[in-house]
Amino acid sequence: MSQRTLTILKPDCVRKRLVGDVLHRIEEAGFEIRALRMLALTKAEAERFYAVHRERPFFDDLTDFMSSGPCVPAVLEKEDAIIDFRGLIGATDPSEAADGTIRADHADSVQENIVHGADS
Repeated sequence: MSQRTLTILKPDCVRKRLVGDVLHRIEEAGFEIRALRMLALTKAEAERFYAVHRERPFFDDLTDFMSSGPCVPAVLEKEDAIIDFRGLIGATDPSEAADGTIRADHADSVQENIVHGADS
């Protein structure tokens, strides 16, 4: 059964001009891109999106970063989309991401890790 998941190509992805490469890798992995848009999140929008992390020590840095420039949210579809996408992007910490994953190849830090992948 087909499943949908949300991703956001983060501001560092846009700044590094990696959007095309990352989208190509997503499609090559068998995902259908069902919706795609470039936008700039406000600080308030980033705070709402990441509200689950509000009490975490990194919340302000995360929401500042996510509102620091344009990002590209997309809806992806594929069989087992959530688990397959998490495998494609790699661990949140790029130093722990498997070789060949998007984060291992392009991310600089836990925060500036190119892409958000939904857990559900």
